[in-house]
Amino acid sequence: MTNSYPKFQHHGAVKGVTGSCHRFIANADNHFLVDCGLFQGEGEVGDAFVRHQIDFDITSVKALIVTHVHIDHVGRLPYLVAAGFNGPIYCSIPSAKLLPLVIEDALKIGFTRDKNIIERFLNKVEEQLVPLQYNEWFSLLNADDVKVKLRLQRAGHILGSAYVELETDDGHNPHTTVFSGDLGAPHAPLLPAPESPEKANTLIIESTYGDKCHEDRETRILRLKSAIEHALENKGTVIVPAFSIGRTQELLYELEELIASNGEPGQGLEIIVDSPLAAKFTEVYRTLKPYWDEEAQVKLNAGRHPLSFDNLYTVNTHEEHLQTVEYLATSGRPAVVLAASGMVTGGRVLNYVKAMLEDARHAMLFVGYQARGTHGFYIQKYGSRQNREAWVEIDGKRYTIKARVETIGGYSAHADQEDLVNFVRGMDSLPQTIRIVHGDAEAKSTLREKFMGLANELGVAMDVLIPES
Repeated sequence: MTNSYPKFQHHGAVKGVTGSCHRFIANADNHFLVDCGLFQGEGEVGDAFVRHQIDFDITSVKALIVTHVHIDHVGRLPYLVAAGFNGPIYCSIPSAKLLPLVIEDALKIGFTRDKNIIERFLNKVEEQLVPLQYNEWFSLLNADDVKVKLRLQRAGHILGSAYVELETDDGHNPHTTVFSGDLGAPHAPLLPAPESPEKANTLIIESTYGDKCHEDRETRILRLKSAIEHALENKGTVIVPAFSIGRTQELLYELEELIASNGEPGQGLEIIVDSPLAAKFTEVYRTLKPYWDEEAQVKLNAGRHPLSFDNLYTVNTHEEHLQTVEYLATSGRPAVVLAASGMVTGGRVLNYVKAMLEDARHAMLFVGYQARGTHGFYIQKYGSRQNREAWVEIDGKRYTIKARVETIGGYSAHADQEDLVNFVRGMDSLPQTIRIVHGDAEAKSTLREKFMGLANELGVAMDVLIPES
């Protein structure tokens, strides 16, 4: 029936893995957005300010629901507010602590560096924020013709991440919709693994790694140790393009583990976080210890400090950053540097890349997804082949890739293909409809085949769609 509800529209993350923004239409007059993120990577050309304008009608949008605070899920919030959105912003309690830091950074990059304007905007957003506890139902709408309830469940992606359950009841056809947001991989540092929902009539699910499987945690730790040993042996720097929130804290956790359990990397190696934003996030992570997983709690109770240890240094000012780049490029002091941006699209990591990519003593270690069209994508693609003729163009100049290039897939904060299928398999009542978003074309089509195979295996009817809008 064309008039049956709920309905769905997708305002992003349908042609790639960024720009997540999904409209949940409870009825004609009551719509809710799930995420509102920036577009990044290949195909995103032209003026960013123009590209991120809200080009869809928000008249009926009553609220924004945030799954987590990565920029590709919340970065369009300033544009949404500028377009007239004044409703509540629902998110988890940890996300409410982290969101202002992300939005402040987005404002500085895309809007203004005027402190007064930024402060006024952040104050407005904080007034709109409605932090919610995990696993508790909240009434979004209690109208005569439809009732809508919201529940957030741990997604295990970054601290505060959630998948969204929405229950609608129009008196005739109760319906449960689940938005996965970004699901985390099991056994990730600091965070409990996501558990499947009990049921979903409709599931909107990400597919970032819908065609890939990750290394296990033991393997990735060994490969991290190998990269560190390379730095020590070659007196070089391991450059890790790290997303400020999530990946940086997980890496620090694993590095502390290597130091504590094996005496590695030793006193001769510095662990440097060269990102003011990442440093701020790490501070907030420390204040949110009650949301850490059981393994991390055991370490804390034993007097360990997984995000604060002796070998760890933080670079703050731009002047300190430039001095650190020059020092590490020339001194032969072994180090691991975690610097944003995670896809090498900008930020401080670019200065390390320019100074060290053409020197074989150094290494680049990719631990996260690299979207097509980013510098990280090309360095990872061509440099990992150890092709000495490989090069990448940055700011109009070609840089020959002589540094060692490695990828540790197991550090992805995203669930892999097996995890995504198991998320559905674990439901007591499987979805009648799955809408696959947030992935490249191949990842989405491969995951669709897996879901269809699961439906055939279990003998259930399931429509698996790849929407374009």
